Amino acid sequence: MFFKRVLPAICMALLFVAHMAHGQGAPALSVKKAQTLAANAKLGKPISKDLFGVFFEDLSYAADGGLYAELIQNRSFEYSASDRKTWNPLTAWEYTTEGFGYGTISVETAKPLHFNNPHYVLLNIDDAGQQGVGITNAGYDGICIKAGQKYDFSVYVRQVSAKPVAMQVDLRGDKGAVCGTFSFQTQAGAWRKYTGTITATASSDTARLTILARQRSVLAIDEVSLFPHNTFKNEANGLRADLAQSIANLQPKFLRFPGGCLVHGDGINNIYRWKNTIGPVEQRVQQRNIWNYHQSTGLGFYEYFRFCEDIGAKPLPVLAAGVSCQNSGGTWKIGGTGQKGLSLAAMKGYIQDVLDLIEYANGPVTSVWGAKRAAAGHPKPFGLQYVGIGNEDKQTNDFRDRFKMIYDAVRAKHPEITIVGTVGPAPSGEDYDLGWKFADQLSVPVVDEHFYEKPEWFLKNNSRYDSYRRPKSKVYIGEYASWGNTLINALSEAAFMTSLERNGDIVQMASYAPLLANLKHTSWNPNLIYFDNKTLVPTVNYYVQQLFAVNQGDVYIPGIISLNRPGARADSTLAASCVQNSETGDVILKIVNAGPQAATAMAKLSGLGMMAANAKIDVLQGQPSDKNTIDQQKNIIPSHAEISVAQLSGYVVPPYSLSVIRISLKGN
Repeated sequence: MFFKRVLPAICMALLFVAHMAHGQGAPALSVKKAQTLAANAKLGKPISKDLFGVFFEDLSYAADGGLYAELIQNRSFEYSASDRKTWNPLTAWEYTTEGFGYGTISVETAKPLHFNNPHYVLLNIDDAGQQGVGITNAGYDGICIKAGQKYDFSVYVRQVSAKPVAMQVDLRGDKGAVCGTFSFQTQAGAWRKYTGTITATASSDTARLTILARQRSVLAIDEVSLFPHNTFKNEANGLRADLAQSIANLQPKFLRFPGGCLVHGDGINNIYRWKNTIGPVEQRVQQRNIWNYHQSTGLGFYEYFRFCEDIGAKPLPVLAAGVSCQNSGGTWKIGGTGQKGLSLAAMKGYIQDVLDLIEYANGPVTSVWGAKRAAAGHPKPFGLQYVGIGNEDKQTNDFRDRFKMIYDAVRAKHPEITIVGTVGPAPSGEDYDLGWKFADQLSVPVVDEHFYEKPEWFLKNNSRYDSYRRPKSKVYIGEYASWGNTLINALSEAAFMTSLERNGDIVQMASYAPLLANLKHTSWNPNLIYFDNKTLVPTVNYYVQQLFAVNQGDVYIPGIISLNRPGARADSTLAASCVQNSETGDVILKIVNAGPQAATAMAKLSGLGMMAANAKIDVLQGQPSDKNTIDQQKNIIPSHAEISVAQLSGYVVPPYSLSVIRISLKGN
């Protein structure tokens, strides 16, 4: 029915474009190419244009100390034992006295910078000595600086004493050597923000930032900040450029944020509230992270939306369904019983928060929340299309009642928004079955399935979505990964991803998870990208995701590729797909061989109107290893070459490989 309805329109549109004079946008299609595209579309079935994206969750220090470019840890003295038992407001800080200076330091709350940010340091300096008295921050495992690079410093100071105070800010490297400095003078009175730029004169992986008062005084200090001057896209309060670029290089069609389990939190008082994460950073509400550290919320919903825009990804914010994580209170197991629900009286305000988010993203500047977006620097709407409600939730009456309340309210006021529901934390079982039953009852447009399984599961479940009833809700595979970062893990995922293309009419979206992990603070494995302060390591799984995402099509064409391995019957380690991208006209073949012997792929391209003599080929290939370490896998990267189209009638598929072949319709 799809093609009976829209194929004539597609053909007419393509022919119209072909005869149009050259103008802005994509090059005009030839009549023959338009006819070829229409014919190939008739052979195949549509694939969601949002199929491959990414999922960001703030775990393993993915945000603070990671993607969020802030270099100062505990910049506003809000750490506490509720974050981690050994933490307090001076964690990552030390009191600094030099040259016989002395005084006292305390953490106060009497006259804060903002009531959402109650703690600050009070320095009472009796004698500044020869060099000064102040505080030093160690950053996240040190501060990584590079010679010649600029760093933007800021601090809020409330000078209690009367006379102006000379202040000095130093970046100090090995053995305390000064690697850059900035000086300013404070004034008595209310809280004031002081800013400056420090140019590093030397490189260091373990630098520290020191703030010194150079004379006798009483000073309140808060919100100490140091950012690399060059953030991703030069955004203010921005992102670490190399990490953000590595995500952008995946060319994701969407970005799900700010989490998974982070969203519904450890108890109802820890539910992630998006309104706490917007506005001036010093006024945002910080909170404990369910992964046992601290969220500064410097990377908040405004920054997430902005990042989506910068990388061309559709935003997919996920909000709690009015209940906390069933694993709240430390019961980390499937089917945990720690789920708590907001009171029905509190749900009215919570539902309004959900509606306000849509207005914040899409509303005009004349609306209440659209005006707040504009005040942050973005008058243009963000174009929100999807909103996720819930994450892996236990299918209880508390969950279902609250989900339905939110669902009905959003559908009534914003029918243009696609709601993404949830069917539990596993690909089968009680929550999965009950979740699908509930989704069918409500006709939820998209549901979120999750699975972390062994490589064998992915190979044996290549046909998982072939038999799904098409009238059901569409599927978003919000979190999936095989247990490891070895080549076999990546190839099993690649084989499974060919089935997602084959079933791209029912699978709306898919995202590997988790995305980022700090090598020194990893709370979950596997991950797609590992990093430390100095560098990052894309995994072999990363390259699989990238090869699929940058070579995505919107039409799946069946029956093009047949696979054979001599002496073997049909083998789950062999998989393939053929798609076409209607914007470029390119036909893309993806062929996976997760076995130890070479195989033969026979591509029947004659009926697709392929006129090109050569094609581009990317091959990800290596030897499998049972050592699941980054060092063992980081040298397995795709190779690039050209291949004759004639060779594709009997292409030899290397063992343990993914081949991606892109054929252009040049000459048509």
